[in-house]
Amino acid sequence: MVAAIRAGGSLRAVAERYHVSPSTIQRWVSRAGDNRLDRVTWTDRSHRPRQLYRTDGTTEDLVLQLRRTLKETSDLGEYGALAIRRELLARHHPAVPAVRTIGRILERRGALDSQHRVRRPAPPRGWYLPEVAAGGAELDSFDIIEGLVIRGGTDVEVLTGVSLHGGLSAAWPGPPVTARDVVERLTAHWRRFGLPSYAQFDNDTPFQGAHQHRDCVSRVMRLCLSLDIVPVFAPVQEPGFQASVENWNGRWQGKVWARFHHESLAALAERSERHVAAVRMRAAARLAAAPPRRPFPESWQLDLQQHPSGQIIFVRRATERGQVNLLGHSIEVDPLWAHRLVRCEVHLDRHVIRFYALRRRQPDHQPLLRELAYNLPRRRFNE
Repeated sequence: MVAAIRAGGSLRAVAERYHVSPSTIQRWVSRAGDNRLDRVTWTDRSHRPRQLYRTDGTTEDLVLQLRRTLKETSDLGEYGALAIRRELLARHHPAVPAVRTIGRILERRGALDSQHRVRRPAPPRGWYLPEVAAGGAELDSFDIIEGLVIRGGTDVEVLTGVSLHGGLSAAWPGPPVTARDVVERLTAHWRRFGLPSYAQFDNDTPFQGAHQHRDCVSRVMRLCLSLDIVPVFAPVQEPGFQASVENWNGRWQGKVWARFHHESLAALAERSERHVAAVRMRAAARLAAAPPRRPFPESWQLDLQQHPSGQIIFVRRATERGQVNLLGHSIEVDPLWAHRLVRCEVHLDRHVIRFYALRRRQPDHQPLLRELAYNLPRRRFNE
C-alpha cells in the first residue's frame, strides 16, 4: 500500500484496491515516513502509554493518614476524596492529586467503606424439587396466554408447555381454555412424547380448580395422579418458578402471533404447529440428553370418580404469621418462618402433609418444618 502511494497512486484509489479505509492508508504512510520499506517496523505497537504517572508512596501514605484523621476529628464529618484534597490544599502540599486520583488510591489501598453488592450464584433449575434439581427427573411446565384477539372479535387463548431439562415445547391456540381442554391436550401430548415425573402449573382455575371450595382436587390434578405424575403448583405472584414456560410464551408471541397476520383461528393453529415443530427439531440434542420420560400406559383410562392417590405439591410463601394457604385451608407452619417459601407435600396415601423450608441462598438445605395429619374427604367428583 505504501509502495503504491509512493508510485503516484491516489489515496482513495489505493484504499479501494486493497479494500481498506483511507485512514488506514494514511496511518501506514505516516509510519513509513521517508524510510526504506525494508527498514520500517510494520508490527503493531503497544497501546500502553509511553509514560506512566503514579502518585509516589509518600503522598499515598499521607492520603490514608488524612482519611483516618478526618474520620476521627473532622467537625464536618466528611473524610472522602474531596475532603482529603481540600485538606491537602489547606496544608499547601506541593503535589496535590486530583479527586479521582485520591479515590483510586483509597480503592487500591482497601480504605473504602462502601460495600459492593454480593452476587450469589443462581440456584439450579428446579431447585425447589431435589430430584429435578439433581437431574434425575423431568418437569413439564404449563401456562395459558390470555388476552389475544383475532381481527373480527375472535378471542384466543393459548395453552403452552415446555420441559425444564429437555426444552420440549408445545403450544395449543384455540378458544378460551377450560379444564377439559387441558386434560385432552396434555393426554395427547404425553401419549406422543412420554410421561414426566412432575407437571407444574400456576394457580389458574383450569389447572387448580375452584378456589372457593375446600379439599378440591381438580380434573387436571386427577389426570396427573392417575398417570403417577406429581402435580406441582407454583407460588402465587412469585417470579422465577414459571420462568421457563414464560420465556417460551414470549418467544411464541414474538415468532408466531406478532410476526404474521392471522385470518382465522385455524390459520393461527397451523402456523403455530409449524413453529413448534421447528423448535422441537432444533432442541433435539437437548431433549436426548434430558432425563428419560416414562412410556404412556396402553390400557389407561381416566376415571374421575376414583379417589385420588399419590402426591400433590404446593409451593407457597408463608404469611407474616408463618401460615400457608392450600386446598382451602390456612395452616400454621412455623411462626419463625414468616414471609418465606415453603414446599408443601400432600401425601394422599399416607394421609399427611409435610412442610419443608426453602431458601434460594441454600437450595440444598430444605429442613422439615412441620408434619400434619390430613385426610382427603371422599366425595363424588362433579363432572
